[in-house]
Amino acid sequence: MQHMTAPELAARLADQSAEQPLLLDVRENWEFETCHIAGSTQIPMHLVPIRAGELPDDREIVCICHHGARSMQVASFLERNGFENVTNLTGGIHAWAVQVDPSMPKY
Repeated sequence: MQHMTAPELAARLADQSAEQPLLLDVRENWEFETCHIAGSTQIPMHLVPIRAGELPDDREIVCICHHGARSMQVASFLERNGFENVTNLTGGIHAWAVQVDPSMPKY
């Protein structure tokens, strides 16, 4: 599993010439409604095993949660189930709010 910091992800998303990853937000609905990175796809962690078939296997998937622990578990699950290009956002959405978008609500 690869790891990426919030500033690295921000730079990647800003680079229009780069292939854009699928941002997989694995937080619960209320968390996602509180704040999220634009363009994210939300599948709560507990639903990933039954919805993994909806995810592309030919595109990088960046897993996102609050601080990075749940998303690391999901990234590991995806790798064990055949997904080859999976990255965990180190520090999660909290790191994004602190390091990239200070206007984003924190919880």
